[in-house]
Amino acid sequence: MKKILLLGLTLVLSMGLAQKPKVVIGTGSTGGVFFYYGTALADIYNKAGVAEFQPVQTGGSYDNLLLLRDRTDPRANTYYCALTTTDSAYVAYTGEEPRFRAKPAKEQRVLFYMYPSFIHVVTSEKSGIKVLQDLKGKRVSTGQPGSSTENLALLVLQAAGVKPESFSKRERLPVAEGAKALAEGTLDAFFWVGGLPTGSIVELGQSLARKGDQVYLIPIDPKSTTAQVALKRFPGLLDPTVVPKSVYGTRTDAPGLNTGNILVCPESLPQEVAQAMMKVTFDQIQTLRSAVAAAKDTSAANTAKLHGKFAIPFHPGAERYLKEVGAVK
Repeated sequence: MKKILLLGLTLVLSMGLAQKPKVVIGTGSTGGVFFYYGTALADIYNKAGVAEFQPVQTGGSYDNLLLLRDRTDPRANTYYCALTTTDSAYVAYTGEEPRFRAKPAKEQRVLFYMYPSFIHVVTSEKSGIKVLQDLKGKRVSTGQPGSSTENLALLVLQAAGVKPESFSKRERLPVAEGAKALAEGTLDAFFWVGGLPTGSIVELGQSLARKGDQVYLIPIDPKSTTAQVALKRFPGLLDPTVVPKSVYGTRTDAPGLNTGNILVCPESLPQEVAQAMMKVTFDQIQTLRSAVAAAKDTSAANTAKLHGKFAIPFHPGAERYLKEVGAVK
């Protein structure tokens, strides 16, 4: 009888180990690059048979990091990975973000760098808004509540000396809704932190063009006080950049600030799964880039630039892959 029980237990354990892990990828709101990027990643991983992957639509970085922190359950073979901006990952890891103060997301580990996100401050040419100070008295969306967009929007506004209370109306909309409201004339400007190009803003440009108008990106001069305050708040995590006029069909190039985007997974994710994710990502990079234009910046070389220079450690499986391909020592 004991032999039968032992054989039965061995069989059950073997079946459990043979089951593929379930990996949920937190993405973002519809119309944003996170949503399309995460969905494309899950599709590529599922086709490669790495594990069972499921993308979920969320409010963005902080929602994704909360899921990683609170919903990962190794005992159930379930793991939550997060698409996140580097600044969000950093303040969640250190506990500086209020929602992570009591319980920082210390278990997050970096897999790879995805692409830079531009801090968009979007309006139209005919709005008459030319600088951040012109937002006073206007109808403005600062992004979804508690999102990375909202946090960076409030930082930029504070640095520019503009209080949200000075708006005639403050909205807190995701990018697709913000773009629609601006196109319909019920909003004057909106903030959005996302990759280039963001589909909703491309569509906004098309809508405005039919009315004889065009998108205008409010500039943030890298030498301005606004930029310097933001750069000091997140040293090494924000970078000055210029968005070429060809991206959204704007009249001129637009100077501004970028933050990086990364994929993080819990440390408890099996090393072989993390390593397989890395290998499939870079083996299938052209497939990813065909699905999401922003993935042109996804590379082992760009990922290696973060290694050893970011407060959040890399996942051991990711490190193993990077060493195998010679990206890091």
